[in-house]
Amino acid sequence: MLLRPSRQMSLTDTAAGFGVSKTLVSDDIEIISEALQSEGVGSIVTDRGRSGGAYFIPSPSSEYRSAKLKELATKLSVPERLLPGELVYYTDILFDSDWASFLGFTMASLFDDKKPTVVLTSEVKGIPVAFFTSYALGVPLAVCRFRNRPSDGPAVAVHFPTGNGDVRTMYLGTRFITSSSRVLVIDDFMRGGSTAAGMLLMAREFNASVAGVGVFISSGDRTKKSVTDYKSLLELSVHKGVPQLNVSDI
Repeated sequence: MLLRPSRQMSLTDTAAGFGVSKTLVSDDIEIISEALQSEGVGSIVTDRGRSGGAYFIPSPSSEYRSAKLKELATKLSVPERLLPGELVYYTDILFDSDWASFLGFTMASLFDDKKPTVVLTSEVKGIPVAFFTSYALGVPLAVCRFRNRPSDGPAVAVHFPTGNGDVRTMYLGTRFITSSSRVLVIDDFMRGGSTAAGMLLMAREFNASVAGVGVFISSGDRTKKSVTDYKSLLELSVHKGVPQLNVSDI
């Protein structure tokens, strides 16, 4: 169950496998759920109806989430991570499975109530967080590409303006999203928000609804953002050549 978040496990089949009553299994799951909640990592939801299912929801507690994000903000707020253009180096964080899973589970907990049916991101650095977000929500992941690949099959293309006045194109295979999809957009970094806006355009092309927009790091400068309704985990500013990351008010 813990390895398949947000996917229902049959209590009837589990009880039969162990040769015990379904009531006993339910009681044991309740004890495990209380332990998970006390550790601040999530809980197990049980359906006591005829179907008798249970599933694990990975949802970091506000205290655990805040402590881990503050730890990460401190880790990123060093001069050595400052890049040209007042950017910050964080690729090593995103491709560290421990950090990526925490960020994905945190992102999922922020939008679980919106009931997304698919997570949408763009290549490349947004993929790890988006993957763990989709894993935690128990929904598929769709990836917008900036170059169409024959292996993706037929694709839809959208053109979107960037902050410097250029126009870029992104592609998404036609089999990833349908008109009934509820799309959760996940991006690794937002300055002007053009990439996230492009993904919202993509969702619109499929006539899909948008469940929300989540961002790992957003820039705190005064650049006007193309997307205004979003949730970010960290906010970046630069002071005297030092990147300063702060936990967003989420």
